[in-house]
Amino acid sequence: MRNYSHAWRALRHRNFRLFFGGQSISLIGTWMTRIATSWLVYRLTKSALLLGTVSFAGQIPTFLLAPLAGVVADRMDRRKLLVWTQVLAMVQSLALAALTLTNRITIGEVLALSAFQGVINAFDMPGRQSFMVQMVKERGDLSNAIAINSSMVNMARLVGPSLAGLLIAATNEGWCFLVDGVSYIAVIISLLMMRVKHDTEPRKHAGMVEQLREGWTYVSGFRPIRSILSLFAVLSLMGWPFMVLMPMFAAQVLHEGPHTLGFLMGAVGVGSLVSALTMVVRRSVRGLTKMIPIAAVAFGVGLIAFGLSKREWLSMLLMLVTGFGMMQGLVASNTIIQTLVDEKMRGRVMSYYTMAFVGMAPFGSLLAGVLAHWMGAPRTVIVSGAVCIVGAIWFWWKLPGIRKEMRPVYERLGIVPQQNLVVEESAES
Repeated sequence: MRNYSHAWRALRHRNFRLFFGGQSISLIGTWMTRIATSWLVYRLTKSALLLGTVSFAGQIPTFLLAPLAGVVADRMDRRKLLVWTQVLAMVQSLALAALTLTNRITIGEVLALSAFQGVINAFDMPGRQSFMVQMVKERGDLSNAIAINSSMVNMARLVGPSLAGLLIAATNEGWCFLVDGVSYIAVIISLLMMRVKHDTEPRKHAGMVEQLREGWTYVSGFRPIRSILSLFAVLSLMGWPFMVLMPMFAAQVLHEGPHTLGFLMGAVGVGSLVSALTMVVRRSVRGLTKMIPIAAVAFGVGLIAFGLSKREWLSMLLMLVTGFGMMQGLVASNTIIQTLVDEKMRGRVMSYYTMAFVGMAPFGSLLAGVLAHWMGAPRTVIVSGAVCIVGAIWFWWKLPGIRKEMRPVYERLGIVPQQNLVVEESAES
């Protein structure tokens, strides 16, 4: 019988346990707000174009501000940065709750508050990703922490949308926003309870512009990171915005209500959770590069089949496949990048990861809304899936060169044996 005790090794670290506990509560509220916002926009406007526009407003600040946020994450106390982002996110959710519960909410206010959340996320995501290495002191446990974090996100993705669908059907969207606002208290407390080692000597920094240039030079000049981010920019532009169209699939394709929207998003969460758990039990980052294009193909095939489906049970099953492929690639790419990157560049590199993962999504959401308005949601998703498969083929073609440049870093970290040592041992034998 196999021993899977290594699967939770990152939880040995006190700071990561605190983070896990606080985020487990807060993320459920976050996913409730995502579903509630999309349903609120659809209820107010019945417009695919405005669904895409609101998503665009909530994500474009991340694209514009992420490089600057990466510099900030490399210059300041990352825990303090995260406390501020969580406090501001709580204020945003409570504002949405107040306006919705008093029936004063308008599409203009939804757009403005979504843009405000986008500004917060631009600083929160690079800070959160680069703070991971401070919560998990042993570098060998970092990949496990990333996988556990993804499992936590997807458990919330499973619970949050289902709760949101039930709550919206029973009351209205405002209660989802209120629950989300209150849930931020848990993660703020967990951050304040952490014991984080601070630098005893003040760090010397180059100017902001110089640090921005250094970050871009590092990312664009290192083929493994450049290629991974390029593929994920394509997936984020064409693939991931399918979630923006979920209200249309629930209402117009499947002819159901908000509960079906919650179940569809919950199915994505189940697939993603299973995928993340398969990553948790991995002992090493070796072998992850080939999983990235395979996951992209699974994601693309799932989208194409979902676009063709007209039955609720089949659509939910295909959302499982789509969620599995999406999360497998996401965790694999995050783990590889976090393993390869130099510590002094971590915040800036993770800011470009944020741009590829979240920053391209606003353009994708806007494009998805326009295409769905023109050709319908099912055809839009089919086209998106086909582009994801093309991107996977391109990455597979690049894989030999990517692995060649990764190997010296993996040798230095002891992940793979040094080639010259292997050759010498073979000659002696």
